[in-house]
Amino acid sequence: MAQWHRDTHHHGPRGERQTEIPLRIAASYRHRSRGLLGQDGIDGALMITPCGSVHSFRMRFTIDVAYLDRKFNVVAVHTMKPGRLGLPRLRARHVIESEAGAMAKWGLRPGVQVAIAQSDGAQG
Repeated sequence: MAQWHRDTHHHGPRGERQTEIPLRIAASYRHRSRGLLGQDGIDGALMITPCGSVHSFRMRFTIDVAYLDRKFNVVAVHTMKPGRLGLPRLRARHVIESEAGAMAKWGLRPGVQVAIAQSDGAQG
């Protein structure tokens, strides 16, 4: 399990405050294709990489979707109800999905840079 950082608890290299959020990473074709399908919710977030667009067909809950560029800068954040098709983001290389409302709570918005780090409890 990895974590992504955004401001609230720990101070980062530029003095900004950071929040650590549990993050699962889907990088294989099988895991990218499955995403959050068949789940009733998620604790933390799921990063799909590489990815420039997502859909919420067969989803059981509303999700927040953050599109990230190559340098992990947030390009756009949208909320998607089940059964929707998201527009492709040409600059997006990664997508982070979470339960609806979580990204606003975490302060994730366009222009924010996300840092990914392996958590201490992760197994390699």
